[in-house]
Amino acid sequence: TAPLLKRLGGIAPERSLPAFAEEPFTASDRGRRLTQRFSKAIGAEADRSDLDQPGDRGRVILWPDTFSNYFHPSVLASAVDVLEAAGFTVEVPHEPVCCGLTWISTGQLRTAKRVLRHTVSVLRDDLRAGTPVVGLEPSCTAVFRSDGPELLPGDEDVRRLAHQTRTLAELLRGRAPDWRPPHVDVDAIVQTHCHQHAVMGTKPDDELLEAAGVDADRLGSGCCGLAGNFGFERGHYDVSVGAAERVLLPRVRDAEASTVVLADGFSCRTQVEQETGRHAVHLAELLARGLRENPPPGGAHTDQHDHPRSEEK
Repeated sequence: TAPLLKRLGGIAPERSLPAFAEEPFTASDRGRRLTQRFSKAIGAEADRSDLDQPGDRGRVILWPDTFSNYFHPSVLASAVDVLEAAGFTVEVPHEPVCCGLTWISTGQLRTAKRVLRHTVSVLRDDLRAGTPVVGLEPSCTAVFRSDGPELLPGDEDVRRLAHQTRTLAELLRGRAPDWRPPHVDVDAIVQTHCHQHAVMGTKPDDELLEAAGVDADRLGSGCCGLAGNFGFERGHYDVSVGAAERVLLPRVRDAEASTVVLADGFSCRTQVEQETGRHAVHLAELLARGLRENPPPGGAHTDQHDHPRSEEK
């Protein structure tokens, strides 16, 4: 039962355990097709001319981070919708991979290095071909951009991974500058993940939201307070919620029901939902919503019949 699991795991009794999705994205029909496409590309020529390519802007590797894959698969599915609508050919690694964040955050650096070496071995062909890697979870993306080269400074493939990893907004603004995002006529309050603030920044996201017509208010709220596993640990609940009560939670509670709460970080979305009951969404989900409501001329490259159960409430 949940109380026993919390006690054994050192989890604060005040916390609710995040619920696993009914099906991971990588186990869905669509996810399997994207992993099969990745498998076919291994060892192929750099131009991949013999492969299924629905987009004309080239291939991208969508990183299936643990949080999105197992808890919020609609984030990954939405990202595929958006990337394909923008003209990219999307692939997903064909075997389990991890950025190593869990071990980095708990000081198990030897294990983190081993995990990271395995990841770059899976991605090696694409890294050496210059294929972009798209990260959706800011903490994982920041590992590739910052922590990885510090852990393995002499590994050229790790260096390539750092150079080629992009957020969704960075890829769209940098590799598809002429793509017009779907119009999303909403007000939004935006919670910036700490790792995004520290490593990647938010300029491409702000530009993309403006181009989509979103009236976005990026909060100067600092950390959401959950901070990965910190806010779940026994004895940390009051500090965790106290940090969120500075700005974030009051602003969410005061927001109109029609206002979108935008938070790319799994921790940020979890804190908001557990403490206010409001459902926060990822940038990919907001843009995919725009594609459904305002499809571009000629139709978007979406695949709605394979979309995981919507997380919108």
